[in-house]
Amino acid sequence: MPHNILFVCGKNRLRSPTAEHLFADRPGLATASAGINHDADNPVTPELLAWADTVFVMERSHRTKLSSKFKAHLGNKRVICLGIPDDYAFMDPVLVRVLEEKVGRFL
Repeated sequence: MPHNILFVCGKNRLRSPTAEHLFADRPGLATASAGINHDADNPVTPELLAWADTVFVMERSHRTKLSSKFKAHLGNKRVICLGIPDDYAFMDPVLVRVLEEKVGRFL
């Protein structure tokens, strides 16, 4: 069974889709991404949280919003804050390097 990883940022346009794409082909992993803001391209849902074994958020504010909006759906989920600011474009080589370094520690 794969380990299901959900990547969360604000609008699901740059950071979390990059992370989803970057780790999608790793053996033993299944990835998805979503946004926590009301205008996210693919918003976080209770179903996505139920699917996820581990949730990576890009910023502390995302963890706070996630806990506030979905506390009942988080249960004992591991939620890890990566501390990656919204300073990158989709698949920016620097963002890719940062994600590999920060997420790699937990895989």
